[in-house]
Amino acid sequence: MPKVRFEPDGIEIEVKAGTTILEAAEQAGAQLGSACGGVCACATCHVYIAEGLESLSEMDECEEDSLDKAFDVRRNSRLACQAQVQTEGRTVVTISHASRQTFFDEHPELRER
Repeated sequence: MPKVRFEPDGIEIEVKAGTTILEAAEQAGAQLGSACGGVCACATCHVYIAEGLESLSEMDECEEDSLDKAFDVRRNSRLACQAQVQTEGRTVVTISHASRQTFFDEHPELRER
């Protein structure tokens, strides 16, 4: 089964092929924000793929357009709600600062002290 590791937390989970990074984060309890609920409308689930970019689904035009709304976009940027893990192996995902902030805005009771 494919594995997804979330940094900086070091949380790793096995997922079925076709699972989005956002779904994997929710299953694993990773602190990844998603203000729009995962419908490619806001870019708050912006992540960086540190390893395994080739194992993900191709980026479509909707994702490209939504990434234009994100801060600090890099070559390895993806939206967690759109990137599906397609093949075996490990994908390492670094949660962007903006996405982590969105998570805590959505869940203030979990804010680190």
